[in-house]
Amino acid sequence: MGPSPKKPARGDAPLLLAKSLVRRFGGVAAVDDVTIDVGRGEIVGLIGPNGAGKTTLFDLIAGELRPTSGRIWLDGAAVESAPPDSRLTHGLGRTFQIPRPFPGMTLIENVMLGAQGQSGERIWPNWMAPRLVAREERACRDRAMDLLAFVKLDRLAREQARVLSGGERKLLELARALMAEPTLLLLDEPAAGVNPNLLEVIIERIVDINRRGVAVLVIEHNMDVIIRLCARVFVMAAGKVLCEGRPEAVVRDPRVAEAYLGGAAA
Repeated sequence: MGPSPKKPARGDAPLLLAKSLVRRFGGVAAVDDVTIDVGRGEIVGLIGPNGAGKTTLFDLIAGELRPTSGRIWLDGAAVESAPPDSRLTHGLGRTFQIPRPFPGMTLIENVMLGAQGQSGERIWPNWMAPRLVAREERACRDRAMDLLAFVKLDRLAREQARVLSGGERKLLELARALMAEPTLLLLDEPAAGVNPNLLEVIIERIVDINRRGVAVLVIEHNMDVIIRLCARVFVMAAGKVLCEGRPEAVVRDPRVAEAYLGGAAA
């Protein structure tokens, strides 16, 4: 084994640095010596053919999986061994390729679940400080309504999530992720299966979120979306990073064409 990667200095570090990540399933390396970074305020794309390892990489960054080896820093803190909930405290939020709302709960209840650090989550404040709990509950509900308005779902706030279309579920999940006030959002195929009108809403909301200072790492197969959103793109194939660069340059790279059409993709 070589020397351990040097920990980045907080002042100079990107918001996210994943260095030399490996994740093996048996003898197969789904993620194989991958290093990526996201700077503060950036929107970075992650593209590649199916089976390239993109979602596994997201799972490693979010804490759903632990790496076989490698390091992950969020805002200068090493988190590769930390559970998913603790990564929320370091500003990480995530959405999924297939949204995961609670279908029997209302939209506002779904969004409120994303709130962190509520006193009412603990037993004693409900008995000892009921006014504090009630005040926080009102503030939480107000913020959830504001976020539903932000994603243009406020008219459905008291409907059960089961009534939503696929695109609306993605907007709901985005609102829930924002409830935790992240500094970095992982978006897994936000455009997949979304009709053109809702896709425009999703793109606009991602741009608005970024303007408010939230960095974004986005997996997406829709290259028009990637080109519109991202200044920088990483391309993965067969568990490795093939190349990095501006979207317009990356799509002309012959290695990228080979990865999608054969060779590395196989």
